[in-house]
Amino acid sequence: MNQQTAHLLESRIPAQQSARRASSPPGRTTEARAALRVLVVENEARAAESLVMGLRRHGYQAESVDTGAKALRAHTEADLLLLDLDLPDLDGLEVCRGIRSASDTPIIAITARDTELDRVLGLQAGSDDYMVKPYGFRELMARIEAVMRRVRPRPPVAHVITSGPLCIDARTRQVRIDGGPVEVTRKEFDLLYLLASQPETVISRKQLMTQVWDDSWSRPGRTIDTHVSSLRSKLGSSSWIITVRGVGFRFGHA
Repeated sequence: MNQQTAHLLESRIPAQQSARRASSPPGRTTEARAALRVLVVENEARAAESLVMGLRRHGYQAESVDTGAKALRAHTEADLLLLDLDLPDLDGLEVCRGIRSASDTPIIAITARDTELDRVLGLQAGSDDYMVKPYGFRELMARIEAVMRRVRPRPPVAHVITSGPLCIDARTRQVRIDGGPVEVTRKEFDLLYLLASQPETVISRKQLMTQVWDDSWSRPGRTIDTHVSSLRSKLGSSSWIITVRGVGFRFGHA
């Protein structure tokens, strides 16, 4: 780390946090404040604005800075950094090392540097992932989710899941509706329990094949649809399992 980076790291002051909180837009809900805070470090104004707006549309809190110096001062307020390595004042690798030496905040390096050596240097500098421009926004979202899964362990799933009249007991592997038993197969139970354990999440067909059928290689075919159709019939309503076209399925309610 050079003297400039060290000086910037030492110059962070608690008052910055109060100032940032005071500048938050009025009327933001508690749910929004609890959302993941993403700091975009990008010196190209149009690219930064586009990325911030896209992140906000997906429910993230997002802000941007355009220099490495500002990133070194602001990173403590973020849950995740999207760090362009090509910055006007400091080398992005130096910024990455500086942030990593001070905190464990996840960093995804985003750059036009696309050689194997560039990737190795980026990861060795402390980034958790590395993306080469141009990239797809959906891929970026997937990489953000993957990085955050690693740094934020998922809380344990309840053994018994209830939703209205539906009760799913993982210990006895029983399903009940209004107290009455519903006879399901082993795979039907695994499928239903997986969806119910993540009620706000759309689970892809590929993920269902991997986790329920232990098959990450085959193309999802009619197997999933057959089991979903059978479960809907046995549960007495198609609204328990919602189809998200082109993606997968999510848990619903009666």
